[in-house]
Amino acid sequence: MGFRKISRDLKLAAMWMHDQGILPVGAIIDCLQISQCTFYRILDLWITTGDIVCRTHGVRGRPQILHFDDIDYLRRIIRHCPDWFLDELLDLLETNRFISAHYTTIHWELQHAGVSTKKLKKIALECNENLQADYMRHMARYSPEQLGFLDEVSKDERTLARLRGCSRKGTRAVKKGVFVRGRRFSAEGLLTIDGMISNTVVEGSMTHAWFLHYLEFTVVYLRYFVVSLHMPQPYIYFKMPLCSPFLGYLSVLVMDNVRIHHGDQILELADQFHLFL
Repeated sequence: MGFRKISRDLKLAAMWMHDQGILPVGAIIDCLQISQCTFYRILDLWITTGDIVCRTHGVRGRPQILHFDDIDYLRRIIRHCPDWFLDELLDLLETNRFISAHYTTIHWELQHAGVSTKKLKKIALECNENLQADYMRHMARYSPEQLGFLDEVSKDERTLARLRGCSRKGTRAVKKGVFVRGRRFSAEGLLTIDGMISNTVVEGSMTHAWFLHYLEFTVVYLRYFVVSLHMPQPYIYFKMPLCSPFLGYLSVLVMDNVRIHHGDQILELADQFHLFL
């Protein structure tokens, strides 16, 4: 007999006739045109549950291993340490939550929770939010015209190489590029509200001596040139510095914490020209 849907009323009629002893089992099967296996399966369900239909209560498939609290526990762990692997999360679940699950289950549950894998952004361990707030409050005392920012950058043959590319699925993105660093150049610049007003370029790395020379003879030093020595009173041409004493235009120089920016000579130069570092 092929598969066909048996109505609830027909099943109830079969059980009522069997309980009341109206007809024997063979007659009930022939009358209702159902198989013997189907009749005894309905009878077993009737005796066990008191109903002729198996109630699933809307839950189908395998029981869920990870519940809301477990997934929230994983999300809190990832928020605290986002670079942990799936097997490490698996060990934490077994140790702290007493749950044994496969790492693929953790992967799919995290995906359903909106967690994805992405490039990790690193923040300095020495970073202090309280000190950052103090620094921002301190810098708010100065006007934009007073501030000048000094920083350096380097360039070699590998600087312009791109790290990402496109290709078909299952194939590598390949491009020939320079592996030898070649000649290296370093540049130092002074950035103000009016743009980049001064810069210098040296071959190799920027050293403390090169930086001090640039700071003294390009940024803050008052330079003069003797035009003629044959005149009774030689004419002297003055070239004003870029900076001015404190509270004036470009009187606060901001630098990062690199080693070449440290030194007593830099502090003496700032005190000499009444600058604030």
